[in-house]
Amino acid sequence: MADRSGVLANDATMVLETPMARCRFYRHVCGLPACIEPSMGRISLVSGSVGAITVPTQLGARVKIHMQNSGTPAGPIISHPRSKRWTFLVVPDIPCDMPLFSELFRLNATMTSAGAQIALPSPADDGPARLRVWAQAPRDSYRPSALAVIGAIRDCVRTRPRR
Repeated sequence: MADRSGVLANDATMVLETPMARCRFYRHVCGLPACIEPSMGRISLVSGSVGAITVPTQLGARVKIHMQNSGTPAGPIISHPRSKRWTFLVVPDIPCDMPLFSELFRLNATMTSAGAQIALPSPADDGPARLRVWAQAPRDSYRPSALAVIGAIRDCVRTRPRR
C-alpha cells in the first residue's frame, strides 16, 4: 500500500530511520557486510562477497524488466538520482577480465573490482540531496549473478529502440 508520498508502506528499509537500524537490517536480513561511517552516518560495504554493476538509469530500467520477464529477479538496485545511474548488487561470479571491463565501458557500464567501496542508501542520504535511494530495495539475501546482469545488459543494448 502506498502513502501520499508514493513510498511503499511495506518497504522495510524506509521505516529504519537510524543508520544503526538500517545497517543492522542490511547485515542480518540482507546478508550485506555493511558498516557505518560514524562521522557521516553513511553506510557502505567493501566489495568481495558482493559485487556491483552500474549503468545509466534508462538502461537499468530496461535490464530490470528484461530480467523479470525472463524469470530472473533483478535483486537489489541502488538509484543515484543526481548522476542518473543505477547500481545492481550482484554475486561477483566473473573473473577480473580486461576485455569484459572494456566491453562494459563501451556499453556505459562499470563493474566494481574486489575491495571497492559500495555506498548503500542510508538515513543520512534522506535530505534534499538524495544521493542514494533504492530503485528496488533488498528484502533478503538474494542477489543475481553478475553474469545474468551482464547478459541482460548485452540483450538490452542489442535490442535498443532506434531514435
